[in-house]
Amino acid sequence: MHDLRRPSFIYLDLGRVVVDFDHGRGWRNIAALTGLSAADVEQFFTSRDRPQQIESGQLPWHEVHAAFVSETGIDLEPDALARAAGDIFTLRAEMLPVIAAIERARVPLGILSNTCDPHWQHLLRCRYGILPGGIGPCVLSYEVGVMKPDARIYQAATQQAGVAPESIFFCDDIPAHVEAARSAGWDAEVFVGAQDLLKHLSARGVRMSL
Repeated sequence: MHDLRRPSFIYLDLGRVVVDFDHGRGWRNIAALTGLSAADVEQFFTSRDRPQQIESGQLPWHEVHAAFVSETGIDLEPDALARAAGDIFTLRAEMLPVIAAIERARVPLGILSNTCDPHWQHLLRCRYGILPGGIGPCVLSYEVGVMKPDARIYQAATQQAGVAPESIFFCDDIPAHVEAARSAGWDAEVFVGAQDLLKHLSARGVRMSL
């Protein structure tokens, strides 16, 4: 086992760590606005490598909207499409005391997430106190222009954290993203639940007073 040190900075993934999500809800939202089937909406958003292009920032939302109008013949307002597509999240309530405990331990906390502008803007509109609240920086793939597990997003996140790579602790539900973080010099663990995360942080000397 590697040496467990107290982190100077903690990054958490967003989806399936801080919030849960259901892309199908977004497809159904758009279907309700347009009269299309949810299957047709899903086909549009998942074809032509669109998910990766959108989350990496290669395909800006105004271009997504233009393609949607062109391919479906439905002139839905850009903001309406974005709001419907972004409404896919549910806050993981069991993570709230964990985040509060990290804040009380005075360890800076940030988000490192593969996401897109409509999803992020929806989360901000929800006014969850933690986003951005006491969390920052938020390193988002569509803003950085590269996605996990690409090494460049970890380099960008290290720079924004302002500490040495080995002083960063990271938790993500996708093992490949955790392995990439370790390759970047970070201390990282796969997320399986709030209680498990508490144990990982306590083992590293973060006093988790709940």
